[in-house]
Amino acid sequence: MEHIRNFCIIAHIDHGKSTLADRLLEFTQTIDKRQMQEQLLDDMDIERERGITIKSHAIQMDYTLDGQKYTLNLIDTPGHVDFSYEVSRSIAACEGALLIVDASQGIEAQTISNLFMAIEHNLEIIPVLNKMDLPGAMPEEVKDEIVDLIGCKREEIIPASGKTGMGVNDVLKAIIERVPAPKGNPNAPLKALIFDSVFNSFRGIIAYFRILDGELQKGQHVKFLNTKMDYYAEEIGVLKLTMNPKASVKAGDVGYIISGIKDAKEVKVGDTITDFKKPAENAIKGFEDVKPMVFAGIYPVETDDYEELRDAMGKLQLNDASIVFEPESSAALGFGFRCGFLGMLHLEIIQERLEREFNITVITTVPNVSYVAYTTKGETLPVNNPSDLPPPDKMKYVEEPYINATIITKSDWVGPVMSLCLDKRGQLKNQVYLTSERVELNFDMPLAEIVFDFYDRLKTISRGYASFDYQPSGYKESTLVKMDILLNGKQVDALSAIIHKDNAFDLGKKICKKLKELIPKQQFEIAIQAGVGAKIIARETISALRKDVTAKCYGGDISRKRKLLEKQKEGKKRMRSVGNVDIPQSAFMAVLKLND
Repeated sequence: MEHIRNFCIIAHIDHGKSTLADRLLEFTQTIDKRQMQEQLLDDMDIERERGITIKSHAIQMDYTLDGQKYTLNLIDTPGHVDFSYEVSRSIAACEGALLIVDASQGIEAQTISNLFMAIEHNLEIIPVLNKMDLPGAMPEEVKDEIVDLIGCKREEIIPASGKTGMGVNDVLKAIIERVPAPKGNPNAPLKALIFDSVFNSFRGIIAYFRILDGELQKGQHVKFLNTKMDYYAEEIGVLKLTMNPKASVKAGDVGYIISGIKDAKEVKVGDTITDFKKPAENAIKGFEDVKPMVFAGIYPVETDDYEELRDAMGKLQLNDASIVFEPESSAALGFGFRCGFLGMLHLEIIQERLEREFNITVITTVPNVSYVAYTTKGETLPVNNPSDLPPPDKMKYVEEPYINATIITKSDWVGPVMSLCLDKRGQLKNQVYLTSERVELNFDMPLAEIVFDFYDRLKTISRGYASFDYQPSGYKESTLVKMDILLNGKQVDALSAIIHKDNAFDLGKKICKKLKELIPKQQFEIAIQAGVGAKIIARETISALRKDVTAKCYGGDISRKRKLLEKQKEGKKRMRSVGNVDIPQSAFMAVLKLND
């Protein structure tokens, strides 16, 4: 065990951690030149195209220092706030972390939030100043920021470049010298933490674990403590670039287990694996179910594809444990699913994966968050969908989820960032100057306000310099109402939304205007209305397409023309009562882009 080192990489998006991971694999000769490609650990097309890590990836490397061979287990983690659950599990499986900071951008919000998570788990932090080869690098200023943040010495910060390979040997040396070897009792009953799982269509679910105590052997009868299920370890081994089967995996090591599990619900990230006959006395702390933050309906464009969509969602859940879904139906869209996501990027990624990996085109409804309604009878109802909200006469009050938001920006943009947050019903709690140029702002905000376009607008007003991170802070009472959209008096349930009473009039007006642009003209007049309860608060009208029925009347009596116009009027009236308005897919997502 004293020659094993387990470490992860934490950084903000685009600070170069995937590139640095590539160099570590190259320098330890884990892969040869033939297999080498950029972002090697990011194996999804979307990860490569967008340049972001979505799934955490584990890989084992061998490195020799002063004639002694060491085993290094690297767990690469995502950098985006939506995937912080993945990061927390990876951190729990390590003893050390490489804190990577871009020398040209400095410390950003996500770096801080993941760093504090690592400090809570008592990880040894190794600061690395990456992208030193860039002409815009500011090594001295960024070193000051790192020293202020984690209180290390300046000489402990390793200058490096993932692109050129500068400083990579120093990083490997620091991992061996500074990261403590795993502590654990090899003779105690087996205790291992599951930190990730993937689905293989031939082998079932493959769970990745880190052994804290004891030893796991091939064929052993094991038990998962939180799900109370038991299995036989058909195959176990360590994770090189591909899976490397072994007869046993010992304390301190990271590996995988295949036991023919087919159901995603049976493997939960953060669960504890132990021996069936001699189980460990208690589970590893820190296990929790994922809490979705954003809810949206996902419907197939063709109703016949519903069963295919159900299969696809099940397979996605095996690969991404943080998505939750349940069936629901809508009068406008037919059968579909109500899905819970960790954030808007997560929703976007799932939608894209459904289209790419399963070839299913879907319609996504307006995202919303989960509220809690208290009725006059003293009942407490969870509200994940606007249609779940009780009528006003039966409702006492509603609570909505709040978050603690951290925004780091340049001092030039403090004014616009503050006014954006105050517009979104935020309350400023704290303002700290990290340096003369960079400010950290803390806001208490309703989660519903950041679901739509908050992140995009924040990036726009700060010219891409502001970084954003949040943690849930509980529920607070608010005056919320349900706003319905009606087309020719018929309610479109997929466009309903729960919003704050003060914003209802403005939002209703904007949605009606946007729908007027997007819904094509019909043979009859269409009234678009926004209503709260029985009260209509906004209206737009799409005029009818009109054929010139009097074109054939040349000369003659006026009554001939009038007769034709009256006949056309009657026809339009009849058509309006039986005609349906088809809403284009773009209209459902238009609500998200009201400020464009």
